[in-house]
Amino acid sequence: MNMSPYEQPMPSYQPPKKRRFFSWVAASIVGAVIGSGLTLYAAPMMGLSSASSSTKESKETNISTESLPLQPTKSTSNNMVAAIENVADAVVGVVNIQKQADFFSDSIKDQEAGTGSGVIFKKDGNTAYIVTNNHVIEGANKVQVSLADGKRVKAEIVGADPLTDLAVLKIDGSHVKKVAVFGDSSKLRIGEQVAAIGNPLGLDLSRTVTEGIVSGRRTMPISTSAGEWELNVIQTDAAINPGNSGGALINSAGQVVGINSLKISQTGVEGLGFAIPSEDVKPIVEQLMQYRKIKRPYLGVQLVDVADLSDSVRKEQLHLPSGVATGAAVTAVEPFSPAADAGIQTKDVIVAINGEKVDSVAALRKYLYTKTKIGERVQIELWRDGSKKTVSLQLSERSQ
Repeated sequence: MNMSPYEQPMPSYQPPKKRRFFSWVAASIVGAVIGSGLTLYAAPMMGLSSASSSTKESKETNISTESLPLQPTKSTSNNMVAAIENVADAVVGVVNIQKQADFFSDSIKDQEAGTGSGVIFKKDGNTAYIVTNNHVIEGANKVQVSLADGKRVKAEIVGADPLTDLAVLKIDGSHVKKVAVFGDSSKLRIGEQVAAIGNPLGLDLSRTVTEGIVSGRRTMPISTSAGEWELNVIQTDAAINPGNSGGALINSAGQVVGINSLKISQTGVEGLGFAIPSEDVKPIVEQLMQYRKIKRPYLGVQLVDVADLSDSVRKEQLHLPSGVATGAAVTAVEPFSPAADAGIQTKDVIVAINGEKVDSVAALRKYLYTKTKIGERVQIELWRDGSKKTVSLQLSERSQ
């Protein structure tokens, strides 16, 4: 039978002859004697003397069958560990409770609609204040806060701002033992170590800590219940998951430098979390505590992005020149508003304010809310019926 080189038969076993066996035994004994001599001579030089003595002792005593003792873990504390320990108990769970229909009893009951995180940032007498994201408490009929010890307490919404996605709550301060402090996020450097603390996926994983670095600083377009907005954010690769919203992003000094707010959760995308920087959180929180709302300059118009309109609408209805494809088109003007007083009309297209180009509704809103004040007079450039005009108006506060 022909065989390939890979199909060789297994050799059969043949018992050794006695003479060869005794020769092998003799060689083994001689080798053992020589090996022992070398070990005794070389051991001190190789640092094995303790092993030899322990071997000797094991022959003189019975081998213990007890488990090996665990040695105390050496301290691995560093700045970030100490920082986390300093802040963790100031991070709480926030529970959004809404009225929902119970189909089995045909009644309306309070039920948990979602959970998020929050940070205790101030204690004044018997009242403690918590900052969280607006989307964590939006639509809530009631809000509860879960403290570090697991105790749940009732919370009151002091104020909320959908546009910046921030809200302030207050609770009975007698239960609060730890308060976090804000750091200056403008001093953060790319690559600086940070940690995110929050309650990912619910309260069962409360005060989970993930660590990373500052990956960048960005402006992210977001859609809110108050309209489109461009949110300034700190980008980090520290893991941020649903439930982390409203939690703390801290630096190695144990200061809150951001409020965790959103992440990009697409297939194949990792390490893209975002936090609202403390430099933006501070003025919003202060206004919410003082006025229970954010006071912003008010134009009194409803707008739509020109870029979203068809070519025929831009040309035939707005009468825009062919080179104008962006801006904020006015779809309605509120009576007795600053825009109405200044003569702004429906179908006007705003393209600049105080010389700053306006290419979208979000850009106009961002300029108004961050670079102007109530009572200030501004210059607005717009297109009307194919002609460019400049309109002066005085901003006011929206009446509630």
